[in-house]
Amino acid sequence: MVNATEVIRARLSLRRPTGGQVELLLCRPIDGGVRDARVWSGLARPASAFKRGRTVLAADGTELIAGERLGEQVTVRSKAPLWQLMQSHGEVPLPPYIRRPDGPKQGDVGDYQTLFAKEPGAVAAPTASLHFTERVLGALDARDVKRASLVLHVGPGTFVPVRNEHAEDIREHVMHGEWYDIPEETVLAIEATKARGGRVIGVGTTSVRAMESWSKTGNACGEATLFIYPGYEFGVIDGMITNFHLPRSTLLMMVSAFAGRDLIIAAYEEAVREGYRFFSYGDAMLLL
Repeated sequence: MVNATEVIRARLSLRRPTGGQVELLLCRPIDGGVRDARVWSGLARPASAFKRGRTVLAADGTELIAGERLGEQVTVRSKAPLWQLMQSHGEVPLPPYIRRPDGPKQGDVGDYQTLFAKEPGAVAAPTASLHFTERVLGALDARDVKRASLVLHVGPGTFVPVRNEHAEDIREHVMHGEWYDIPEETVLAIEATKARGGRVIGVGTTSVRAMESWSKTGNACGEATLFIYPGYEFGVIDGMITNFHLPRSTLLMMVSAFAGRDLIIAAYEEAVREGYRFFSYGDAMLLL
């Protein structure tokens, strides 16, 4: 099961009318789809530049007017859909731990996109899928391994760790919502696989989160706010392919919930000992 979300050029370098530089990460369209929305929510730096009613300017002169705040995010609106501005002046929002001292590279646009990407809307890639190439897919086809897809638009919350004040009770951590959609043909493929005694393998934590959200709510489309941590009983997946994650991340808690904390710790110790690569462009493991 793969996630067909596509990473959008969501990071915009903007300026105040006085000339000061600001940055905006567009996270979600508010008044329409990705291609036609004029109002977006996003993360701003510095946030003070986006007080309600203030204007910031893009490189092509496009005006963005700050609106109300939605929690940690700001909203901005423009006279025209922001999609074209993103395509012409936006950058791929690489994870915060990938630094580009000389600025973004042109190759980031393709390198940080999976083979399955079809539905634009994510601000982070479902990176477990980066391991899949045409050669790998051909080998899977030769073994009659079936594939199906869903969409979960990965948001910035995927990088938010559990705070120290929640260490005693991680259930207090609030998950950021992410929109997901599991098509009817994918639902039928899952049900048929289960009926014949097959296994459903989630490629990446995002695919797992979407399927388990469907399992718990009965909704094949909606907002995924499910927090999976040790003690959780999985309702759909029988295995997952996942990268090695950051400490204190909710992703690490999800894989610990599936495989058990002791086994995950042992796997990470082995990875460190053998020099495996961690995080977005790192190595992966198969959990069964």
